[in-house]
Amino acid sequence: MIRTNLSTRPFYNERAVRLWLLGVGAVVVAVSIFNATEVVHYSRSDTQLATEAARDEKGAAESRAAAMRLRASMDPRQVEFASAEARQANDLIDRRTFSWTELFNQFEMTLPDNVRITSVRPKVEPKRGIVLTIGVVSRTVDEVNQFMESLERTGTFADLLSSEEHIDEQGLLQASLTSVYVPGAGRADARGAQTR
Repeated sequence: MIRTNLSTRPFYNERAVRLWLLGVGAVVVAVSIFNATEVVHYSRSDTQLATEAARDEKGAAESRAAAMRLRASMDPRQVEFASAEARQANDLIDRRTFSWTELFNQFEMTLPDNVRITSVRPKVEPKRGIVLTIGVVSRTVDEVNQFMESLERTGTFADLLSSEEHIDEQGLLQASLTSVYVPGAGRADARGAQTR
């Protein structure tokens, strides 16, 4: 085995090793620069977020303090007065949604020939809604019952009762009916029946 170098000028691949080391060094420098810029960027971002969080916490504390001051300055009588005003406004809105035309259309569709309506008095009750008192005159109890059954079938009248009945001087039956009136309920039932 020959251990000597027979070339006139020996070649040890020094240039390739140097290029390789230079490339590795450039990569290490580039990665170091990237890491340094990211550290600076995240440090600034962290500082900015901490400042915003402190500002938001301060604002929330001020809002809580203002709310406490407002609660302390409120007069319970003024709150009760405002509540009463709101209830009254809601009552007026409920009355405004009451349609006499719709009600009389319901009566016209359900009224038997020998029954006459003498009076209608609506009243808005907080728990039950619109309660109607309907005065009717008829010759027989059966005709009044027929009218009541027809009203109940519409789905617009609930809890229909005859609260007072008596015979007048002319021999006619006078009855006072009370019912919870739910406007539009009959139309909703009819639409539901049509879609089935």
